[in-house]
Amino acid sequence: MPEVAIIDYGMGNLRSVAKAIERVGARPVVTRDRKTILRATHLILPGVGAFRACMEGLERLALKDAIGDFIATGRPFLGICLGLQLLFEESEEGGIHSGLGIIKGRVRGFRRNIKNGQLKVPHMGWNTIKIRKDSAILKGIPDGAYFYFVHSYYVVPAQKGCVLTTTEYGIEFTSSIEQDNIFGVQFHPEKSQSVGLKLLENFSTL
Repeated sequence: MPEVAIIDYGMGNLRSVAKAIERVGARPVVTRDRKTILRATHLILPGVGAFRACMEGLERLALKDAIGDFIATGRPFLGICLGLQLLFEESEEGGIHSGLGIIKGRVRGFRRNIKNGQLKVPHMGWNTIKIRKDSAILKGIPDGAYFYFVHSYYVVPAQKGCVLTTTEYGIEFTSSIEQDNIFGVQFHPEKSQSVGLKLLENFSTL
C-alpha cells in the first residue's frame, strides 16, 4: 500500500487531505518528521494561509530541506493550492517573499488583472480546467472537468513546458503543473468530489 506523507507545518487542510487519501486506498501519514517524510512513497504539501507565514513555518521546522531531499529521490510530490505556490521562486503576496525555488517563476495576485470589479477576488468556487498536455495524474479526467478553487494568487511558470492545465478567471492562469516527479495543483482535489478523488488516486499509484 502506498504511504503518502502529508506535511504538517502548522497550516493546511490536513484532515480533509488525509481522509481523501484514505478513500483512494493509500495510507496517509500527517507528519513533520524528516525521517518519516523520506521513508514515504509519496509526499503532499498542502497549503492554506499566507505565503510568508507558510515559508517561515517550513523553515522553522527544518522541512524546507526535507522537501528538496524527497523530490531529489524521484518519488512523486504534490503541492496543493498554496503548496503549489510555495514551489516557486517568489511571491508578491504581502510584498516580495522567497519561496522554495524548486520551480522557476513567480506568484502574482489577481487584482492587477481583473478589471472593473467584474470578478470577485478571491477566486472561489467551481471552475473548469483546460488540459495542456498528457499526464498520468490526469488519467480518466476529461478536459473541461470542474474542480474547486479558493485563491487570490496564481503561479506564473518561467518555463511553459511545465504547465499541465489552465483555467479562465478574468485571465487564463496556470491551474496545475508537472515537472519530472513534481506535480502541483491550484485547486483543491480533496474538495472536488469524485474528480478530485480520481486525481489523488492517480497520484498515489504513480
